[in-house]
Amino acid sequence: MKGFVLRLGSALAVLLFASAVAQAQTTTRFPALASQVDTLSIHAATDLYALEPLIRDFQQLSPGTMVEIVEYVTNDLFSAAARVCHEGGALGDVFLSSSVDQLVKLANDGCAQRIEGQDLARAPRWANWRDEVFGFTFEPIVMVYNRDSVSAAEVPRTHLELAELLRRDADRYRGRVGTYDVRLSGIGYLLAFNDARQTTTTYGRLLESLGRAQVVVRCCTSQILDEVATGRLLIGYNMLGSYAYERVRRGQPIGIVMPSDYTLVLSRGAMVPIRAPNPKLAARFVNYLLSERGQSVGRSQSFFFGLDGSAPPGIEGPDVVTSGIARPIAVGPTLLAVQDAARRKRFLEDWSKSMIQNTP
Repeated sequence: MKGFVLRLGSALAVLLFASAVAQAQTTTRFPALASQVDTLSIHAATDLYALEPLIRDFQQLSPGTMVEIVEYVTNDLFSAAARVCHEGGALGDVFLSSSVDQLVKLANDGCAQRIEGQDLARAPRWANWRDEVFGFTFEPIVMVYNRDSVSAAEVPRTHLELAELLRRDADRYRGRVGTYDVRLSGIGYLLAFNDARQTTTTYGRLLESLGRAQVVVRCCTSQILDEVATGRLLIGYNMLGSYAYERVRRGQPIGIVMPSDYTLVLSRGAMVPIRAPNPKLAARFVNYLLSERGQSVGRSQSFFFGLDGSAPPGIEGPDVVTSGIARPIAVGPTLLAVQDAARRKRFLEDWSKSMIQNTP
């Protein structure tokens, strides 16, 4: 699935791209470690590399459980879950998604069930809605850059600095900055929507600068990070911190910056659908994700940032918690505004218009 530069996009290209993404679901099964007694079916908009250590450790506690992972991009998971729910069917036991607004919308529409367990109390108040949707990670939203091609003096440290850099060095950065296509990516849309809430003026200037720079848009964090690592792109905007840090651990030449004006913080969501075939097993898994053991595995092998805001070494910028720059995207009813159909339509129209009109 190849991305495209927004300037060259068309309605047909968007439809073809969306169709290709929709067909890209893959299923991976982790056999039980002992005689199989049950199956946990997880439908997830999360890279398998991040989930695998958690799955394998959960199976140490539940050796008779075979785990099935079905991977999606965020919008496809939401569409499939909503359709099956409204048709009265079942789709797996657990949903995991970085687009927590979509999970909240599903829960609000009666597609989720209440989860119980002693470890759920570990979730911060902003990461729990009605005991139906729980955030289980702390995901700072960062800027990344290619360390071999972008000097320390060039690296933007705030959203406004990024906008000014793209204006000042337009030729150098034209076609070499990447971010999400918010029309196709649920997480991209959620982050852009919350950017606009922080400061309208800065967001407007940044959007204009991205358009003039002929920003390259992709469906997924991993695609942008691939291109930043190779130097095809110099800067990636609004990237998930855990994915970026995993690349650093691999030795890729990627620098990570916490924006010092504000840093959005996302918590990946977990939800048990209303007609889950194995709701008790699903609840055990969600409890595991929030348990001390699950969080420890997550920090060391999967998502690298703790729910308490602890960050791994080597991240540039102020400490996201003690500095006060963290802006958590609360898991709750305010996210319903993000999924309001009329508001979404206006936002996407404005986003597309700004990008196209400001592209030379």
